[in-house]
Amino acid sequence: MKTFIEQLINGLSLGSIYALIALGYTMVYGIMKLINFAHGDIYMVGAFTGFFASTTLHLGFIPSLLLAMLVSTIFGVTIERIAYRPLRGKSKISILITAIGVSLFLENSGIILFTPRTRTYPQIFKQHVYSLLNGYVTISNQQIVIFVVSIIMMVGLQFIIYKTKIGKAMRAVSLDPDAAKLMGVNVDNTVSFTFAIGSALAAVAGVLVGIYYNSIDPLMGIMPGLKAFIAAVLGGIGIIPGAMVGGLLMGVIEAMVSGYGSSLYRDGVAFALLIIILIIKPAGLFGKNIREKV
Repeated sequence: MKTFIEQLINGLSLGSIYALIALGYTMVYGIMKLINFAHGDIYMVGAFTGFFASTTLHLGFIPSLLLAMLVSTIFGVTIERIAYRPLRGKSKISILITAIGVSLFLENSGIILFTPRTRTYPQIFKQHVYSLLNGYVTISNQQIVIFVVSIIMMVGLQFIIYKTKIGKAMRAVSLDPDAAKLMGVNVDNTVSFTFAIGSALAAVAGVLVGIYYNSIDPLMGIMPGLKAFIAAVLGGIGIIPGAMVGGLLMGVIEAMVSGYGSSLYRDGVAFALLIIILIIKPAGLFGKNIREKV
């Protein structure tokens, strides 16, 4: 039972990070019907920005986090305007190939700029381990920070989407871009704002991963990006609550496989889960099958 609770805590910590990345995938898909495979590399950009902010500029956790969000937001909006906007309305395969190309460009640019070596993330705050239930369960302050920051970001996102004017515009564009445009919604700005929010959330995930695992590298966005995509599909791609739940479930499943089986199997289990979901419930846990007339 002790092992189960500890792995559950580890899984929720990891799942919170997956959820933050998955939200970017699902928001962009909800508006553009695009799988932005460069999203995992924006997460890498955020991690490195936080790294240099704390090591070179000697900033604390909050300023480093905010700077990482700002830089990743600029990257995300720039990518949307340069790479994706000219292809809007073109074939889906063209946009998909462009997304893969942008991802490879960012990864190789990271290798050239930062070198391929793994960098040790600075200890932004001292680590403390707290004992619960008379020492039966332990939780670190790093895990608490991940929980708290992730919850704040998710609640903030829900507030933006359902309580603000730009959030209403995002929902309108997601339902019908042409009708939203006729009603006076600036679709280009709405799409750019969506990329900005998704990129900012990915940056938060990048900084949290650096703090939690103490290491980053230019290719760190590949596997978490794919797993976050699986989490988005698990919850229902294009559905925001689904991305949150899917990310948490993905983290818990991965932690349980590592705790009770072997860490060698966790990647295989993640991709096996994707196959199972696509066979059994392609729309995801929160999605609904929609009939289309042919």
